[in-house]
Amino acid sequence: MLARSFARQSVRSLSTTRVVLSSNEGATAAGKDAFSDRERAQETAYVKKHEAEQLKALKEQLAKQKETIDQLAQEIKSLKK
Repeated sequence: MLARSFARQSVRSLSTTRVVLSSNEGATAAGKDAFSDRERAQETAYVKKHEAEQLKALKEQLAKQKETIDQLAQEIKSLKK
């Protein structure tokens, strides 16, 4: 009986124990090293290049659509005559 009550108390005490750590304890560099800066710069360059490619493709599509609109407008004018 005594063993059971001791076991319950030890389980309760373990389950309510909290671990308190400081925010910097055990952490590696805070992200301000040259590697992270270089990686961030490479990611930014990649994103800008990708966005430029997408913008170029959209401009080409827009130009094709404008040509199609112009052709259709000319056909409408010729049909009205």
